[in-house]
Amino acid sequence: MPRFSRRSFLHLSAAASAAAALRFASEPMLAAAARPPHADDVVVIDSNENPLGPCAGARSAVSEIIPRGGRYSLNLTKDLTESIAQAEGFGPDYVWVTVGSTPALALTVLAFTSAQKSYVTADPGYEAGMRVAPVAGGRVVKVPLTKSYAHDVKAMLAAAPDAGVFYVCTPNNPTGTLTPHADVEYLVENKPKDSIVLVDEAYIHFTEAAQTTLDLVKAGKDVIVLRTFSKIYGMAGLRCGMAIGRPDLLAKVREQGFNMMPVTAVVAASASLKDHQLVPERRRINARVRHQTFEWLKHNGYSYIPSESNCFMLDTKRSGKEVREAMAKENVLVGRIWPVMPSYVRITVGTLEEMERFQSAWQRVMKS
Repeated sequence: MPRFSRRSFLHLSAAASAAAALRFASEPMLAAAARPPHADDVVVIDSNENPLGPCAGARSAVSEIIPRGGRYSLNLTKDLTESIAQAEGFGPDYVWVTVGSTPALALTVLAFTSAQKSYVTADPGYEAGMRVAPVAGGRVVKVPLTKSYAHDVKAMLAAAPDAGVFYVCTPNNPTGTLTPHADVEYLVENKPKDSIVLVDEAYIHFTEAAQTTLDLVKAGKDVIVLRTFSKIYGMAGLRCGMAIGRPDLLAKVREQGFNMMPVTAVVAASASLKDHQLVPERRRINARVRHQTFEWLKHNGYSYIPSESNCFMLDTKRSGKEVREAMAKENVLVGRIWPVMPSYVRITVGTLEEMERFQSAWQRVMKS
């Protein structure tokens, strides 16, 4: 039996607390918290899911692995880790496969924040880290986006000289907007010693305009990059993601806890990586539907924040909460409200048919 010290007990206690916090912090839980009961025919565009679901190869892989579902996925996870590492040009020890990217996000926050080290994020931004940082005693510092809806890295640095984690989501959730690579580089080069920059690239596959920050990991910087199969790969329900960073950084994160990967998620992810047309094809589909939606909104005089992702913020010109409730009565579920933008709702890009139903419902609500 391994030696059970006070230090290890505290790590396990923190991890357990983070697990409790995650119950309310992940994307599906945040969406479901305010989602009313609904029928199967309701348009669900409130939680950044991909309506296309897993690709054909992933579906077949899941079906074939079910008889082996009584076994753990150790070897399969090792194979997936090596495949990801090879594809991105890293050694396997630079990649940690996790059950979606949110656990890696949360455990990174636990590892690098404390009563002396703050968590710094954009506002509006993805809320998971904001919920977990207080578990570690960390102060949460929210910094408004720039006028172009990028992360204001200079303001983030100025706001928290005691930072432990700077969280940058690009494309950003909920705005779908990009932060230039040069800005992330500036943040990395000017951050406090012993802090890290956590870059969430969950939505990067939806655009060719974004430049990955994996080059900063390769350069040995204090950077951890998050990726997921939940978005463009359509595996939100299967749960597979990863953290990519220097081995010493990942080791510190993994000290906070880990979980066994489900075999279905691992084989689906592995099969998805082999489908080299999946990402460009789905990027085109999402861009086409998003563009059609934006053209309709412009034609009808509605204001929105231009996005490079599968979600965008739409101006309601009134209480976003009231509009959200009214849309639910029209059998269309739209995304939640961020306190800093109370007259905006987040819209997930669905199928063309779903967005046409959204448009009809939006017109009725706006004219009522």
